[in-house]
Amino acid sequence: MKKEKSCGAVVYRKGETGMEVLLIKHKNGGHWAFPKGHVEKKETESETALREIKEETGLKVELDTGFREMVTYSPKPGVMKDVIYFAAKAKKDHARPQPEEVLEISWKAPQEALELVTYATDRQVLQAFVAYEETK
Repeated sequence: MKKEKSCGAVVYRKGETGMEVLLIKHKNGGHWAFPKGHVEKKETESETALREIKEETGLKVELDTGFREMVTYSPKPGVMKDVIYFAAKAKKDHARPQPEEVLEISWKAPQEALELVTYATDRQVLQAFVAYEETK
């Protein structure tokens, strides 16, 4: 069994109507999810998450490693993948999609985002993030 590892984050900002989370629509598959990508060489989880967020959205963020959720699934036969998600506060509001990988970017209130994300595992990550933010 081949193992893969990706890291990313639930990126958020404080909007006029409250908190908003960033969702990206991936070119590969057309699903709505959070920015993430494969760990390269000797990168740490945090370094991977920061690099992938910057590549896919153009955003610089403040990473909160106090929130750490892991999702494990099989993207194809013979492969198991771990995805580590952190929380990340956007330093600026203006995101731009990476044309090679991202079709669209959208800021949504958490409840709207729950309805838009494609996979149940991402909904679980988002619910855990909302619960984490409520304890702050």
